[in-house]
Amino acid sequence: MLAEPGRAMGELASFYALRPLMSGLPRGDGHGVLVLPGFMASDYSTRPLRRLLSDLGYDAVGWKLGRNVRVDNARIDAMLACVEELHDRTGRPISIVGWSLGGVFARELAKMAPDKVRLVISLGSPITDDRRHTNATRLFEYLNGKEPEPMQGGSFRSLAEAPPVPTTSILTRTDGVVHWRGSVQCGDREDCENIEVVASHCGLGVNPAVVYAVADRLAQEEGDWKRFEARGLARMFFPRRALH
Repeated sequence: MLAEPGRAMGELASFYALRPLMSGLPRGDGHGVLVLPGFMASDYSTRPLRRLLSDLGYDAVGWKLGRNVRVDNARIDAMLACVEELHDRTGRPISIVGWSLGGVFARELAKMAPDKVRLVISLGSPITDDRRHTNATRLFEYLNGKEPEPMQGGSFRSLAEAPPVPTTSILTRTDGVVHWRGSVQCGDREDCENIEVVASHCGLGVNPAVVYAVADRLAQEEGDWKRFEARGLARMFFPRRALH
């Protein structure tokens, strides 16, 4: 955890050093991509990824809701409105990419509006119901209580259950904030997968291997989702180990 800032800065430097080569990543079909920031972060943290996705041909947008701190019904309604607005503007289902807590939101939004969501990608997200998997639990509960408003209303109580759309969880065993086991999707659904990378938690949104995987997932044709398979030299950046 103490090494997170330095590692993340290294990943950011790698992102910009390789940025010219990233123009060769699979191009998009113009569909909307909503990118959600992590806990205590804002759209500023996702700007590099969103700009790249825009250059690759997507209609990539942030949530424009400020810093990701409070989890209440008003915030959930506002995020759902973001999904609906982007869906209506583009005229087709959107993809949602969520970093850390943003990935939890991405999955829950897809459960609420499955007809408006094409696929979900979470980055280092605590997608189990056991909060002991994250070092941010105390701060989160201090700011939101042990049961935020959505949970009191019956939502957010089955985080481990994947949404009814193709879902990818990108995780790293060297995550200093969320234990990697808390990001593993379980079950035998063919359209749910886990992708392991070597990264820090705070650098996931700019880690070149993560960006490669995100671009690969988003570039799939709608209705023709297949599990991730790194190609060529890229294989060396994706450990192939059992996640259990």
